[in-house]
This record gives sequence, structure tokens and C-alpha cells, in this order.
Amino acid sequence: SPFSVLGEIVVNEVNFVRKCIATDTSQYDLWGKLVCTNFKISFITDDPMPLQKFHYKNLLLGEHDVPLTCIEQIVTVNDTKRKQKVLGPNQKLKFNPTELIIYCKDFRIVRFRFDEAGPESAKKVCLAIAHYSQPTDLQLLFAFEYVGEIYHNPAKKVNGIDPGGGGGGGIGSASGQQTPLFETYSDWDREIKRTGASEWRVCSVNEGYMISTCLPEYFVVPSSLADQDLKLYSYSFIGRRMPLWSWNHPNGSALVRMANIKDVLQQRRIDQRICNAITRSHPLRSDVYKSDLDKCLPSIQEIQAAHIKLKQLCVNEPFEETEEKWLSSLENTHWLEYIRSFLKHSAELVYMMECKHVSVVLQEEEGRDLSCLAASLIQVMLDPYFRTIVGFQSLIQKEWVMAGYQFLDRCNHLKRSDKESPLFLMFLDCVWQLLEQYPAAFEFSEMYLTILYDSARISLFGTFLFNCPHQRVKESTEFAISKNIQLGDEKGLRFPCVWDWSLQFTSRDRLLFHNPLVPCVQNGAVKTFKRSKKNYSSTLRGVPPALKNGIISEQEFLPRRNSLILKLKPDFLQQTESQSNSMEQYFRDWFAKPVDLHGVILPRISGTQIKLWKLCYFRWVPEAQINHGGFITAFHKVSLLADEVDMLNRSLRQYKSNSSLQGSCSELDQSRMYFRANSLNDTSAAPDFLSSSFPFSPVGNLCRRSILGTPLSKFLSGAKIWLSTETLANED
Repeated sequence: SPFSVLGEIVVNEVNFVRKCIATDTSQYDLWGKLVCTNFKISFITDDPMPLQKFHYKNLLLGEHDVPLTCIEQIVTVNDTKRKQKVLGPNQKLKFNPTELIIYCKDFRIVRFRFDEAGPESAKKVCLAIAHYSQPTDLQLLFAFEYVGEIYHNPAKKVNGIDPGGGGGGGIGSASGQQTPLFETYSDWDREIKRTGASEWRVCSVNEGYMISTCLPEYFVVPSSLADQDLKLYSYSFIGRRMPLWSWNHPNGSALVRMANIKDVLQQRRIDQRICNAITRSHPLRSDVYKSDLDKCLPSIQEIQAAHIKLKQLCVNEPFEETEEKWLSSLENTHWLEYIRSFLKHSAELVYMMECKHVSVVLQEEEGRDLSCLAASLIQVMLDPYFRTIVGFQSLIQKEWVMAGYQFLDRCNHLKRSDKESPLFLMFLDCVWQLLEQYPAAFEFSEMYLTILYDSARISLFGTFLFNCPHQRVKESTEFAISKNIQLGDEKGLRFPCVWDWSLQFTSRDRLLFHNPLVPCVQNGAVKTFKRSKKNYSSTLRGVPPALKNGIISEQEFLPRRNSLILKLKPDFLQQTESQSNSMEQYFRDWFAKPVDLHGVILPRISGTQIKLWKLCYFRWVPEAQINHGGFITAFHKVSLLADEVDMLNRSLRQYKSNSSLQGSCSELDQSRMYFRANSLNDTSAAPDFLSSSFPFSPVGNLCRRSILGTPLSKFLSGAKIWLSTETLANED
């Protein structure tokens, strides 16, 4: 059965449906059954997919499936009456639809025709999709149904996986490490020890969420701050969000996140106390720098507006009309400009910690949006551990999931769009920019980043479902009581974790997550990045520029107004000019010398070096697909080379140990590469299915023009794509 996910039930279905593959001809259309379940919409057909040579299989989703949480807008059309309507939840449909167009959050557009289907059945399935894809309550999301089934039937675990595990080893890594979830005291304690933050301690004052419901139960604070003081100070912070430690530099500088102090009378006193405690936790008793992120970075509203414009550009505009002004249209979205500002500001703060040896405090009104992004980027640039797969996953757990990033609201899982903003996508895009500039510095590939972005819109995983850890506990405890589930000692229900990649992909497919440029297997284990004080010396530098003035301009890294403000010593503000000069010199020196991939990496941010992440935004656009082109062709060749090196290493080890022939066969079968060399000196051509969209396929996703090049507007009779609800309010 295609509905093998536990708890999934068919809500409605209609037979004799046509899935449109091209906009201008029906010769490629597929016939089948359109099904709406409580988890996804599914199209079941016996017809083979035309013009498609490859499909990356997700174990939870079929080739034609769309998870309900990935649906953005549902438009029903009646050709004969020339009517169309955007379907909201619990709305009536006064006409029988002849076609259904589904707009997805990942920029896909899927279209079905009901010419041969029963008109009433077609109407019912459209209304069911509208209802189930726009739930009014968090507990109506599919993860609750799934977990309820797990607790009632403990034997029925999907793929044998327990819900809630870290699952770090599920990516095919030789180490089999688990991803720390930072839900426990011990995870934070290990991170303190890993970063050498000896003057900081794990604080359990928020156990049971007694102080703040939007903080984790455990977090790290300066050792000199007593629990009693923390409780007292907490009342003055917005959301009672006390300062949160994020990371420690080997030179002793700390990275700290802090919400604004709302109590104006107490502000100066509490601010001074906190800064003094952070200073005391620094071995050099260095000053504390505050960066007011609300003043120097784009707002969440601006980021959302840029994302909407980017979507319009990548999906809606007829290509032939925008081709000439493509770059200026892209610039007008401001998306790349905002990426540049996050990378630039994070690099400035890296300079402060790395070169000036000062602790940095990221200040933001609530401390749970821009600071998630900035704190994560700074750590990716400074600490090679966070450029490994397990390290990167632990970073997302620590700085996003546990720190209270509002995934439910920002991803708009419940379709209450006023709070929507794609900050998590912007973070992944910033990381992709660094990966693009330093491809050998990361253990993971861009496919991994894209699939991680997609996983945020699959409502099975608890990881990206809630606004904070407390919400998971509160909502799931209520749900458990309503369903007579015995929780025992557990704090709320345990949901499947997105880091359990084996829930979605086979071990063979998970090999695509790995960057083939990462150092080869040594002694049977993948060589991972090692953290040492030596790695962080300020003598580490970047790749030499091909054109000096093309890399970084004199003005590129001057601190923006309010970018870096010293609160403790006003006299420092007079030194701004010399600080600017030394910062400029630091970046100039850095880019003039070879990069240490196990040390600091800094972004190049001049015009052409910030690029559009094509795999993520263009993968569903048929006309943007380059057959036998794109990054994947290089990925394929490097994989074959890396596989040959691995084969030689294994042969050499076996030769030295004189192992038996039988043993050598089994070891030579092992590979960490998705693309494998058939033999040494393998010069075989790239597989026929490789394209710039790999591992995705745009076939059957109707963005702009069809595979034969006819404008999408032709079948929509001039209607605007991504129709706004306002436009269609009266069209019934």
C-alpha cells in the first residue's frame, strides 16, 4: 500500500483524474486516482512518468505526493463557466471544478484535470484537500496522529525507528554518531567541555519551564551568576528570556544571545551585571561587545517580502518576458542583498571574537529570530565541528529548536500568514554560499541542505513543528490525556526526529548527503574535523583572490552604524576609526593567504560572489534544467576519483595485512560514495539522468512554461499565477 505511514488514513479520493505533464499538450498526461489523506495528497497511477530518467525516492512520499504542510494555495477552476476560486478551509464551492492547481511552498505547481471524473467526487476531493491542508489547531497536524498510533501500538515502529531519537548515525557516516538534541543537562555540559568554556555552567533554573516557557529547560550561564540572581533578573527580560550562552572561542571569548530588557528603570543596572558576569567568565577579563541585530539586519517582515518577490520571479513570471531584465529583477527582490548583510555582519563579529578577543552579545527584541541566524553563522565560520553533518545538526538543535525559534509560526504550518518569515531558509542559503565558496570545508553537500529545507515541511517530524520545547510538552501532554495515552515519567510525547534520516531515505540514497571532497576514509573511519587551539590562530587566511578588486572592496567590511557598540567603555567609541582600519586589515590579510579548511572561513561578499541557490529555487522549473550540466557533473567526477582513492587505500591495507581474498572482496564492496568507480582509472561517462535539477525532477511541475516551451499563461487564459485571495474574493 502507498499509505504505509502509521496513522495515515484516506480521507477522500477520485478516479479517472489526469495529471498534466505539459501545458500545451495532453499527450504526456498521466491517468490515475487522486487521493487526499491526513498526511499528504497522492496521485496513484500505473503509467510510467514520461521524459524522466531518474527519481530520488523518499520512503515517506511517492513520486507524485505532496505533504499537506507543503501546500501553500489551492485553486479550483471551471473551464466552461470561466470561474476560479482560491479554496480556504471550510469554504463552499459553488461550481464543479474541471481542474485543480496546487501551489507548493517549495515553488512547485501541480495541476490535475477532472474531465472524465465524476463532478461531485472531484468537488469533494478538492474540499477535502483544502480542509486538511489548512488545519486550525496544532494537534490536527499529522505528527500527533502518528505518535498516538505509536504509543497505542508500540510494536508498529516505522522502519523500526523509535520516535524522538537523535539519529545522527542515520546519514551513512562511519562514525555512527548521534546528534545531541540539547534536551538534557549532559548535552550542554559536553558542549561546555568541547569548547573549553571553563568559566560557564549549565543552569537548571528553568526545569519544568518554571521561569520561561520559551527557553529550554537547561542552558548555559556565567559561573559567577547565581540561580537566585537569574530568577530575579528574568522578570526584566522580554519573555523572561535570560541571556543564553551559545559558544566559546579557544581564546576565551564567548558568544551570548540576549533579549531586550523591558524594565527601563532596571535596564542599566541589570545590563551592567550581566556584562560584568560575562567579562568575569573571560580568562583575559576582556570587554563585552553588543550587537543590536534589530538595528543592523533586515527585519523578519523585510525577509518575508523578499521571499515573496523571489517566488514571483522564479515561478510566476513568463520567462520570455523577464529574460532581458532577469538580473535587475533578482536584485529588486533584495533576497541576495539580505543574504549579504547576514554574512557580512556575522564576519564582523567573527573578527571581534577572533582578533579583538572580546565576548560578543547578540541583542534582539525577543532574541529568537535574527539571533538564531547570526549565532549559527558565526559558529559555522569559526568552528569546523559545525561543518560536519552531526555538528551542523547539533547546531540547529541548539540555536534554533531549543532556543525557541518559532517554527510553527515562521513556517506557517497552520496558515496564519501574518507571522510567516523564511529565516531558516535564509540560514541554509547563507550556509550554501559558504559551501559554494569553500566546497572542501564542509562534510555535507548542497543536496543535504536542500533536503533538510524540504524536511521542515513534512509534518511527521517534531523537530520543526513547534514554536519552542515547552509547546511540544504542553500540547502533546494535552493530546495524550485526550487519547488516554500513559506518559509515565516522560515530559510530553516523543515525536520522530528529522535527524533519523533512515525514516526518509535508504542508506544508499543517504550517501548523496556526503561531500566527496571531504578527506578520504582512514583506517576504516571517515576523517572528521578536529578542533584545536592551533586551528583558530588569527594567521589563518582564505583562498587568494583571482582579481584583488573583485573579491572585496576597501569599504566592504567597514562596520555599519550601530553594528558593533561597546556598552561598557564610552571612550572606545572614539576609537571607531582605528577599529575600522584594523578590521579592514584583518580581512585583507585573511584573503591574501591560503585557507585552512579546519579553521576559520570568511565569506566573500562582493557583487558576483553572492549567488542564487539554483538547486533549491530552480529545481522544479523545466526550462531552467540543464541536462548533463550543473554542479552535479563535477560532484559525479569527484565522487569517482574519491572512490578510486578509497579502493587503492583498501587494497594497500589488505596487501600490508595479507588478508584473505574472501575478506578483501567484502571490504572492496564498501563505499562512501553515491557514484562509484567500476574499476581503477574509471573513465566512464556521466549517467544519462544527471541534470542541474538532480536529484529532483521538474517533470510534471508546471512552472511557467512546459517542457516543450509554451507559456503557462496559455492554459490559465491570462490569469495570474499565485492568485491572491483578495483578487478572487468575489469570483465564485
